[in-house]
Amino acid sequence: MSQQLNGSGAMDEAALREKITWVTARLSALRSTIGEVIVGQEAVVEGAIIGLFAGGHVLLEGVPGVGKTMLVRTLASAVNLQFSRVQFTPDLMPTDIVGTHVLIDDGRGGRSFTFQQGPVFTNILLADEVNRATPKTQSALLEAMAEGHVTVGRDTHPLSQPFFVMATQNPLEMEGTYPLPEAQLDRFMFKLDVPFPSRAELHEIVVRTVRNELTTVSAVLTGEEILAVRKIALGCPIAHHIVDFAIRIVEATHGNAKGAQQYLRAGASPRAVQALIVGAKLRALFDGRTNAAIEDIRHLATPVLRHRVLLNFDAEADNVNPAQVLETIIAEVDRTL
Repeated sequence: MSQQLNGSGAMDEAALREKITWVTARLSALRSTIGEVIVGQEAVVEGAIIGLFAGGHVLLEGVPGVGKTMLVRTLASAVNLQFSRVQFTPDLMPTDIVGTHVLIDDGRGGRSFTFQQGPVFTNILLADEVNRATPKTQSALLEAMAEGHVTVGRDTHPLSQPFFVMATQNPLEMEGTYPLPEAQLDRFMFKLDVPFPSRAELHEIVVRTVRNELTTVSAVLTGEEILAVRKIALGCPIAHHIVDFAIRIVEATHGNAKGAQQYLRAGASPRAVQALIVGAKLRALFDGRTNAAIEDIRHLATPVLRHRVLLNFDAEADNVNPAQVLETIIAEVDRTL
């Protein structure tokens, strides 16, 4: 899809509005398709869709059985993209993810090493129960998530675009899990907590699943369309005071040891600001707006930051979690507006 850009690189507003109808129609079809399988979980579905279109990656956390893997499978089925799944276990090796060189007989008596691609060479990668593998294996995804390519030996292999990782993990206090390293957590655009379904939602889950035939999902989007929407979103204008609000929230996670900041051991990285701005642009576009708002930043702040801040022993002693700290920080920044 072609775009008209002004001198600053931002799309002309009239041209942008012409694209909005197309974007909202594609998004409506995607949400409707996912909703045929996934019951409730609106916030989680929204975060997963924004992550896919933004080119970010999403970490889903919740107890077993709440539909984390099903959400990823449904999203993958709703887009016409290549999909791979890796079940992370303690004995999984890095080569099981990125691939390795194997010795091949050419049939004429000669032999040569050929690179055999691993499951990371896909468009959508489901890293299931990612925190059940050792840190060495977890780090095999780091280069792919950050750079869009992998290096094996002396050779660098690019990944297809779009490339999107959705990882699931069980709560870290569960037995047999390994905390993800901070450097890898920072590569995830969002960390989304998947809550336990309500009673009404459980009734609907039973109705949809305990029967002879299960719902099938048809693809409603292509990779080219996803990349086109991403390009449109990045061309959306955003006001200086919106960007400043996002920066001030991230800066507050590095604040003085008072108030909510007393529970922080380390704050968020600059990637958090980038994730907030891109996410706000996409959320506005999906809502039929040409400009991101303060509310978009406020809405996305917790899923963007909850895995990027580190709490200290005082937080553990007072039974304080990252979401509570961030809620207080956001409210404090709000009062300065």
